[in-house]
Amino acid sequence: MTSKLLAATLGLLAAPVAAQTPKPVTDCPMKDMPFSAASPMIDILLSEQAKAVVNAVVPGRISKLPADFMGTRTPTFAAIMDLNATASLIRFKPEQVAEIDRRLRLVPVTAADKVARCARYDNERPALPFAKGKKNILVFDKVNGFYHKEAIPAARKALQDMADRKGWSVAFTDKGGAINPATLRKFDAIVWNNVSGDVLTLSQRRALEQYVNGGGGFVALHGSGGDSTYFWKWYADELIGAYFTGHPATPQFQDARLVVADPRHPAAAGLPAEWNMNDEWYSFRDSPRKIGANIVLTIDESTYKPEGIAKADLRMGEDHPLAWSKCVGRGRTFYSSVGHRAESYTQPQHVQMLDSAISWAANRKAVCQRP
Repeated sequence: MTSKLLAATLGLLAAPVAAQTPKPVTDCPMKDMPFSAASPMIDILLSEQAKAVVNAVVPGRISKLPADFMGTRTPTFAAIMDLNATASLIRFKPEQVAEIDRRLRLVPVTAADKVARCARYDNERPALPFAKGKKNILVFDKVNGFYHKEAIPAARKALQDMADRKGWSVAFTDKGGAINPATLRKFDAIVWNNVSGDVLTLSQRRALEQYVNGGGGFVALHGSGGDSTYFWKWYADELIGAYFTGHPATPQFQDARLVVADPRHPAAAGLPAEWNMNDEWYSFRDSPRKIGANIVLTIDESTYKPEGIAKADLRMGEDHPLAWSKCVGRGRTFYSSVGHRAESYTQPQHVQMLDSAISWAANRKAVCQRP
């Protein structure tokens, strides 16, 4: 083989997805949304007129929020909370929320508001590695809400090590512009690495929906299912299939016993029947089993203290799910709520579960079994 032919062959094996000049974001989901109690707090804080409405009804209460909740630059809690959620933190009365909502709806959405709302989204299409003849995995970790500063880099390393062991090609990006049909069709599965906050434009949302419904694989880690408020119902209802309600507060990280609920599921391959580990344990409004999910992993509530902020009762009962799969269209999806601590991404059983789950999700010939 000549040197030129060898170079060309190697180029085909690692050809990047071509980068494109980003266009201004004009189709962000919140751009034309009227102000209301259901608005993201960040959009209220970005508008002096909207913020003045809140201060007129509950003077000085917003300023009592922790600094993390007041940020108007992402990542910030203000991007994953609406006024209803904020009210529970600083104890607005229901009639005060109703009055704020009434007044907010009278505030016009200006051109400046629309620009400010779209600023947290992007259309940048990065150059990404792609290898013919291999499984290609896209790891996406854009964050507008809560930034898991330990988990995100730890998960990146674990996924890169996994790809090296498995012979996969893996690409990492935090650019929403990567979520487009031309790019996604090159990948066998997408892994959302602790994504928090609304991060995709309307066209990017459509691209992800089409990708999954058309048979693509989707795996989400921990914080990707841990927002207090969602502004994209398809993501919460269909892709994840559950609504986060809280995690233990006293202490936040606890030892607990995890139990494999479905040892026959491909994501459970290589796992023992149970194991103990230390992490932050999520609770959800309802079990996704109710809407057709296959529960792969549960937690034994008797082995830890499921009590949240202000002694909130986070018990879900005997069927307390931690990880599950769903069939979405022709796609295979998997979510694991495990993984707040960096150490969780070196914990052997957790890493094995993610390995098996991604292998299953990325296999377009795999059948997604509904329970």
